[in-house]
Amino acid sequence: MALGCFPRIKIIHTSKKVMGQIYIPVMNWFLMVMCIIIVATFRSTNDIANAYGIAEVGVMMVSTALVTLVMLLIWQTNLFLVLCFPILFGAVEFVYLTAVLSKIQEGGWLPLAFSSLFLCIMYTWNYGSVLKYQSEMRGKISLDFILDLGATLGTVRVPGIGLVYNELVQGIPSIFGQLLVTLPAMHSTIVFVCIKYVPVPYVPLEERFLFRRVGQKDYHMFRSVARYGYKDVRKEDHGFFEQLLVESLEKFLRREAQEIALEASTMEAERDDISVVSEVPQTPAGDGDLQTPLLSDQRSGDNNRMAATDGSDPVLPSSSMSLEEDPGLEYELSALREAMASGFTYLLAHGDVRARKESVFTKKFVINYFYAFLRRNCRAGTATLKVPHSNIMRVGMTYMV
Repeated sequence: MALGCFPRIKIIHTSKKVMGQIYIPVMNWFLMVMCIIIVATFRSTNDIANAYGIAEVGVMMVSTALVTLVMLLIWQTNLFLVLCFPILFGAVEFVYLTAVLSKIQEGGWLPLAFSSLFLCIMYTWNYGSVLKYQSEMRGKISLDFILDLGATLGTVRVPGIGLVYNELVQGIPSIFGQLLVTLPAMHSTIVFVCIKYVPVPYVPLEERFLFRRVGQKDYHMFRSVARYGYKDVRKEDHGFFEQLLVESLEKFLRREAQEIALEASTMEAERDDISVVSEVPQTPAGDGDLQTPLLSDQRSGDNNRMAATDGSDPVLPSSSMSLEEDPGLEYELSALREAMASGFTYLLAHGDVRARKESVFTKKFVINYFYAFLRRNCRAGTATLKVPHSNIMRVGMTYMV
């Protein structure tokens, strides 16, 4: 599910100490019902044993293939040993496989049917999710359009923080255009939140969010990517998530102001150097004087520069100021705190994915029926956010893929 290859279902972590100890209510009920149906249908331990045999041999072959990949990519074992391992164990498992394949008609078809069903579900979910993401990429709003609207975005800005959830890492999602048309007012601070699962087990809290400014400073719009590892458990409530997001945003604003101040001081120092060089008198050629500085002048200049750089208290340009005295930074931080005090609003898209009219029949059937059925019956995104329903605002969207 974290990799986007299976529909979202409810997972309960039953232990605070043992990671991976989980309970899935839907799968538990599914196994109970299927066990009753299988026992009532087969009525024979021989057929059940045949089905179990094919499943067990399949697990053995998959384990051999995965261990071979681990030896080759992770352990970086000698290539000869890597080849010997699947040949040796694969030969033994192939003998078992030929023995159990003869029992397909006597109950062995059951695990093959289950594996085919889950393969279809996983492929359909991944296929539909990829098409939906591509549709969002094609429909994203241009930044020039937002800049033409001005700092007010063509509407009224009210205190508060609006979290616009989408799947785009960059760009402005099309749902924001629908919000500007539908809502009579917009929040004073807008954060486009994208939740991404990265190929690492865990992501530290201090590295959870990545921020980037959208537009100019007076727009108060930011892009945020919330990163989770594939083993991270999203147990935090909405209050902790909001607090962590605001703290990370404040750090981003301070770091941005520091970089701007450093860049300004560097440019001013470069201008001072240019002015000093321009004030050095140039002797016309042919007067008999040296065109290059004397060695003593060079040494004295080097000593002066070393004294300026080796001092314990370097002298900054007069135009530079500390971050605490930066009025622009203080204004942004105070505006962010006021918006946080006014509350958060989660802006989500209630998307409907439909295949285009010119699509082939297979694609229409998979997207309009099978994928739509999975989306309607899987766990909704609002349940994973763990926020009060009073703070959620959903906008209808139709994605043509």
